[in-house]
Amino acid sequence: MKREYIKLGIYEKALPKKLDWGQRLALAAKLGFHFVEISVDETDERLARLDWNLAERKAFNLAVLQSPLTVPSMCLSGHRRFPFGSRDPEIRKQALRIMEKAIQLAVDVGIRTIQLAGYDVYYEASDEDTRVRYIEGMHHSLAMAAREQVMLAVEIMDHPFMNSILRFANMKKILSSPWFTVYPDIGNLSAWGNDVSQELTLGINDIVAIHLKDTLAVTDSHKGTFKEVPFGTGCVDFPGAFATLKVLGYTGPFLIEMWTEQAADPEKEIRDAQTWLFAQMRKGGFIDEG
Repeated sequence: MKREYIKLGIYEKALPKKLDWGQRLALAAKLGFHFVEISVDETDERLARLDWNLAERKAFNLAVLQSPLTVPSMCLSGHRRFPFGSRDPEIRKQALRIMEKAIQLAVDVGIRTIQLAGYDVYYEASDEDTRVRYIEGMHHSLAMAAREQVMLAVEIMDHPFMNSILRFANMKKILSSPWFTVYPDIGNLSAWGNDVSQELTLGINDIVAIHLKDTLAVTDSHKGTFKEVPFGTGCVDFPGAFATLKVLGYTGPFLIEMWTEQAADPEKEIRDAQTWLFAQMRKGGFIDEG
């Protein structure tokens, strides 16, 4: 595959936080990306996006329409704070309301994929009851998503509940819906000691996008480092993963996941990451230019 055919996006949190959406998209375009993934995390500030009024939704749409880029996906990590598996019924109601609002926002602004954090609970202890409640919440969520034709793609996480594509595949047997797919994170897959080639092969028909980041492995003496590991210093065999994706004929998008919005020079860090990752793609034979 030629480099120009790679659909490459950047996570919103890699870009300076102070920018408005027009400026954010312009910077991403300048850096050579094709799309930006919007964040709706557990902070009040970003959860408030789910309550954007008509004028705010129009302004966002206009910024996207005036840009060469798109915003096709949403990272909805707000469920870490308000999980479906919670023992508190009020939190579970809030979780469902967040999903309802996120789906409506997606419909209004052209987002096609909502990436979900694969947690039954995060700040509570996980058990069989939290798993059952998570499944119940996801059944309701997928019914809403199906009506609106919005994809719900679960991320392979930094949490044992959804730490492999095999676990997703087992959940897919329960949540049997074409609107339930997987958004693997190569870094998270690697950190848990999974056979990444085997995992990608298992999930290839359900993969809608792939996160690219480095991580430090989970060991008996280390709980794993899942964020802000400089590319090339972690445990991920990127050439091996790209070689597998080449064999599998993967043509979907990649998203570079970074948290450099407060960095002194985020543009340099992003450019360095791009250069390094394209070199790994060449090593793995995923792109064939010199």
